[in-house]
Amino acid sequence: MSSLTEMNDRIDQSVSGFIRRIHVERGAGRMLVLLAIAVLIFAIAKPGIFLNSLNLQNIGLATPEIGVLALAMTLAMLTGGIDLSVVGIVNVSAITMSLTYTAMHAAWGGTADKVWFLLPLVALAVGLVCGLINGVLIGVAGITPILATLGTMQIFNGLALVVTGGHVLYDFPPPMGAIGQVTFAGIPLLFFIFVGIAVLIGVMINKTAQGRRITLEGANPTASRYSGIDSRQTLLSTYLTTGLLASVAGILMVMRNPTASADYGASYTLLVIVIAVLGGTNPAGGFATVLGVSLAALTLQVVSSGFRAVRFSSYEYSIAQGAILIAVMVIDQIDFKQLFRRRRATPASIPA
Repeated sequence: MSSLTEMNDRIDQSVSGFIRRIHVERGAGRMLVLLAIAVLIFAIAKPGIFLNSLNLQNIGLATPEIGVLALAMTLAMLTGGIDLSVVGIVNVSAITMSLTYTAMHAAWGGTADKVWFLLPLVALAVGLVCGLINGVLIGVAGITPILATLGTMQIFNGLALVVTGGHVLYDFPPPMGAIGQVTFAGIPLLFFIFVGIAVLIGVMINKTAQGRRITLEGANPTASRYSGIDSRQTLLSTYLTTGLLASVAGILMVMRNPTASADYGASYTLLVIVIAVLGGTNPAGGFATVLGVSLAALTLQVVSSGFRAVRFSSYEYSIAQGAILIAVMVIDQIDFKQLFRRRRATPASIPA
């Protein structure tokens, strides 16, 4: 009886692993297909506008901050949680950089421009503090991630409003804006930075012990505990990382457009959730594909640029986001049902 149970467990693990691989590969594959279709449609509809080198550079400039935020959301969702505060952390990080530069310039004058590299370090520190708050609430206090990060989102947004008084801040060192304009072979430097960050996150998830702990925490928290994995430490480090990534997105945002405000990216929270799910991340946790999420970020930015080229409104773009997400989820659901039907239809052969 025990051998039969062990055999069934091995079969279940094999099937689960097979489904996971199919889901991950499909996440990257389908986004590559969707990206090609989107480029083809808008290249045919408005070739003079969409294929213009300036428009393509703008796509490369706008994708990194969204992509990094989507990777942060992916890590949170990989544990079976979510981080609704990422956009708030972006704004708090950017605002802190602006206020710090103002104070440095007042104290040191022109020397502040020579030590501008200190500002990204300040932003990263802010991201770590915000991530630590989320991690303690979720990993240590045991608050449900959606409620914990909803609360911190409100706190971060409120702090940003109080500090800025609702005004846009423009006080940033010129070198930061200059970096955002650097290109190599027509491709913005910021896009290469995004690719590098995506590679690092992919290696962390797939090749390190921490990545396996994060994945197991989302796939099966009970098994994770029995495996000796410290759930508190795993969740704490995960949300520290999401906070750090959100602050990186804030740095990229300032480099692209040297401004900061409390209401920047009001729609980005839902957008990065859509990107993470489209890219192959399981909302319930357990598996994700960094390549798929990166391609999803690029795809939706291409669609956004294409909609502007054909003079569609932002509201129509929002409709398109929802339609793409629902269509992909329906296709996934149908495919998984077929896989399970095949498994149930195959009778188990038990030797006499």
